[in-house]
Amino acid sequence: MVISTEIATFYEEKKMRLYIIRHGQTEWNSSYRLQGRTDIPLNESGRELARKTGETFARQGIRFERIYTSPLIRARETAELVSKNNERTELVTPILADLHLQEISFGAMEGERVRDENGVLNVENYIRFFNDPERYLPPEGGESFEALLERTGEFLEMLRQEALSFTEENSCDEDVSDRHSVGNVLISTHGAASRALLANITHCPLRDFWCGGVPKNCAVTIADLEDGVWKIKEQDRLFYD
Repeated sequence: MVISTEIATFYEEKKMRLYIIRHGQTEWNSSYRLQGRTDIPLNESGRELARKTGETFARQGIRFERIYTSPLIRARETAELVSKNNERTELVTPILADLHLQEISFGAMEGERVRDENGVLNVENYIRFFNDPERYLPPEGGESFEALLERTGEFLEMLRQEALSFTEENSCDEDVSDRHSVGNVLISTHGAASRALLANITHCPLRDFWCGGVPKNCAVTIADLEDGVWKIKEQDRLFYD
């Protein structure tokens, strides 16, 4: 079996690279409604962004050894479209849903519009949510930033431990079909959840949670595991422009 030079290098060095992608656009995105855990599908624009991203990955020879997604349909559909041309082996790479990757819950506020027709925030608590996270107060049934950071941190630690447990004996096997602890991993998630993954890697204070704002739909942040520590290599790259 032939594997790409990039993936072969990851195997040789026992590295793991994460491609953390925010889902494609939905109708609720375009109408400035809070989605959270509400299960809204992609719109046609969102599907096109995901397809173009996947096509660019394929052209660049980027293949995924494992694919994780939030269980919400907009993230899962993004993962399916992005990985359509994966062709890592003759086997299909499974898409694994993980609750750690679902979006922050807005509780009773889900479905509400918090921006005007020009996209300007006009609800005080959500001005704090985006501009002053330390003062954000979750609505009834909502989730805190602290809880979001904890569960996304647990997910990163799970992947880190798996990579660290990958042994030299495994790396010498000729059959690489079961090598799930190294190589490229696609993580399809959401705006706040992707920023929480990033914050866990950079260890930034809560006031800097958004790290340059909400990522665009299908923006990709790339992180490598180096000497047991996650390192950001590229943030919010667009593969569809």
